[in-house]
Amino acid sequence: MMVKNPELLPLFGELKSLLKPYARHFTVRKDEPGYYDLWSERDLVIADRKRKEVFFAGLIIQKSYVGFYYMPIYADVSAEKFFGPELLSLLKGKSCFYIRELTPVLRTQIEDALAGGLAMYKERGWV
Repeated sequence: MMVKNPELLPLFGELKSLLKPYARHFTVRKDEPGYYDLWSERDLVIADRKRKEVFFAGLIIQKSYVGFYYMPIYADVSAEKFFGPELLSLLKGKSCFYIRELTPVLRTQIEDALAGGLAMYKERGWV
């Protein structure tokens, strides 16, 4: 995979370091420069439908930002409670945050969101 904007690799690396500890709970399907994702691969039921997997979180370098995808928001819109105002202001669409720099406040808010999402997935038996 060709990285859209190599200048964003350091930011991508910082964000990836926040997601990597979660690899012990999830499966890393793709780990390459500019792309990283985490999946729960197990038999589960979501909205009365049998599934073999559910996405948790991922990163992808885009043209001018690193996209941080956070799927617990699809599972329960109340997952927004895990977002601080600074992180929430970067939400574009339903589950993608456009990260252009990682401030200490954003780092903490992303860490909190990841921890809250993991707790939610565990509570539902998805991980």
